[in-house]
Amino acid sequence: MVSFFARQGDRLVPERLAVSPWTPTQLAGTGVCGLLARALEPHGPDGFVPARLTVDLYRPVANGNFDIRSRVVRSGSRILLADATLMQENTERARASALFLTTGDEPPGQVWCRRDDLPMPPEGTMSPHGSPPLFRSGTGDWSPDFAAHQNADRKFCWQSLPPLVAEEPLTPFQRVAILADAANHVCHWGSAGAGYINTDVTVALSRLPVGYEVGLRGDDTHAAAGISIGTATLYDRAGTFGTCVVTTLSNALRQIDFAATSSAEFAGEPG
Repeated sequence: MVSFFARQGDRLVPERLAVSPWTPTQLAGTGVCGLLARALEPHGPDGFVPARLTVDLYRPVANGNFDIRSRVVRSGSRILLADATLMQENTERARASALFLTTGDEPPGQVWCRRDDLPMPPEGTMSPHGSPPLFRSGTGDWSPDFAAHQNADRKFCWQSLPPLVAEEPLTPFQRVAILADAANHVCHWGSAGAGYINTDVTVALSRLPVGYEVGLRGDDTHAAAGISIGTATLYDRAGTFGTCVVTTLSNALRQIDFAATSSAEFAGEPG
């Protein structure tokens, strides 16, 4: 079965899905975000749910051996905060923090919330074990054809992911962490390809996703002088459940022309 990482003794070895589309010598942010979420998730006590994950991607993560360290920063009756760091050659390459909260009754009254349509492919379109991503541009049809979506229209993405680690079930929190990094695509994939690279990813959650399919809806971008902020909504067949924000830097010298890449090469690859 396809996965992002395979086990080799007590180490995790990157598979093709974990390798960066920018360069084969580095790991993609998707897999890095998933690994850091995997390290943080066990710190959440019973009765707590992950409500926020922030990942800082401040150094390239090489396609090689790595170590991940995690710790609880603060544990209270309603809030727990944990940190994780990815290390290579005794150097910090990426870090993450997760906020876990207890659930409870909602306060009385009504508040405004956004009621936009959430487009979804027909049920049964994707395999629960992972499928190539489907994209939608504007009001067009869903399609795995990258070339058909290389335009300036609003983007939607629908995903079913393979396991993060071979022979380990993909948890809902890991699924969200991987896809949060892919918000860069629905926000910054334009008529000439993808020209921004993530420097950080933040996902805020009201709940975890239900089922194995998750959608991303591009909501907004704000760009100036090579820095762009993208926001996207996370949703499943039950509705919206979270928001992603990515802070990105221009990477125009390594612009990815997805129209020149077959969708088969990116099968199961979210970003």
